[in-house]
Amino acid sequence: MPLALLVFTTVLAHVAFNGSRLTISLTALGLGASPLTVGVIMSLFAALPMALGVFAGRLVDRIGVRVPLLVAAAMVAIAVLLPGVFFGLPALHLAAAGAGAGFMLFQISVQHWVGENSAPADRKANFGWLALGFSVSNFVGPTTAGFSIDLLGNQRTFLVMSISALASLLVLYSQRRRLTHKPHHAGERQRRRTTDLLHNAELRRVFIVSGLLASAWDLFTFVMPIYGTSIGLSASTIGLILGSFAAATFVVRLALPWLSRHFPEWPLITATFAIACACYATFPVVRTVPLLATVSFVLGLGLGATQPSLMSLIYATAPAGRAGEAVGIRTVVLNASSTVLPLVFGAVASLGMAPVFLVMSGALAGGGVLADRRRRRGPGG
Repeated sequence: MPLALLVFTTVLAHVAFNGSRLTISLTALGLGASPLTVGVIMSLFAALPMALGVFAGRLVDRIGVRVPLLVAAAMVAIAVLLPGVFFGLPALHLAAAGAGAGFMLFQISVQHWVGENSAPADRKANFGWLALGFSVSNFVGPTTAGFSIDLLGNQRTFLVMSISALASLLVLYSQRRRLTHKPHHAGERQRRRTTDLLHNAELRRVFIVSGLLASAWDLFTFVMPIYGTSIGLSASTIGLILGSFAAATFVVRLALPWLSRHFPEWPLITATFAIACACYATFPVVRTVPLLATVSFVLGLGLGATQPSLMSLIYATAPAGRAGEAVGIRTVVLNASSTVLPLVFGAVASLGMAPVFLVMSGALAGGGVLADRRRRRGPGG
């Protein structure tokens, strides 16, 4: 299957997933849910991925990506459609859990296909193209959802999002025979413990850094609708602010070929922590739309630069036949933060938004120190 077509199907599925995140949070707030309740709902996006990430990675290692991709796209489509048919808080809970689990399997499968079907010299660039696709959908999903809510209403917006997921499923089904799998030798399939991968120091660093940066990303998408609503912004305006973040990730990923030639992975990761830390420290004093969009754009520039580097490090370091499992562990780490953060910060948000932003800024400062230590050691350190 051509990489460009795979990226296109990923964009379609991620538009549905990412647009539904904004729609679900704003719908819950519109139905009178408290920030804590919204936090519970949003944590469901990550609860099943946190529990099933390693299993999903091993499954993809064993059977390939064809069936997991088709099942995952169908799960996302059904989950997003559910609140459009059965409108209310119970449907929002089910939709969050179903869409989260479905897109987790989708993302692991797509990342594994790119990693397995790329030559080592091309892997970072190919992950960059995939990341660029995610940047497109990060912009299109929230902005489409925001305008659709204002124009069509919340319930119909879920129907709009489901069309995008169904389109992804149809394209994947038409290309199913081209979703090939490279089987590993039987000796490579012997029973191994997940903790073996955690004993790899370089992989462990990548998992920790991934978790902290994912926390920064997820907190932004979770908190901005609550913060925007609290200062009187409309759904479309909140969507545009989220879209400015996504537009920045697109811009920086266009520049990744140049960045890759001039900055090794760990210096780039260290710079990302510095930028994100400064942005979160700034958010509490920003209330106007232009400034919010500007800070969000700068945050997107920082966070958008690192995913290809992290994925390249995983595939360069993971043992043969276990790359999917390593991606699964990273998915568990990412979704653990996505499960816990909305609950914790949803409760803290009732006291005000400033503590939420400042705590995240402090955590990113600590992550920056960890990344800088690894940077100072140089290659192989």
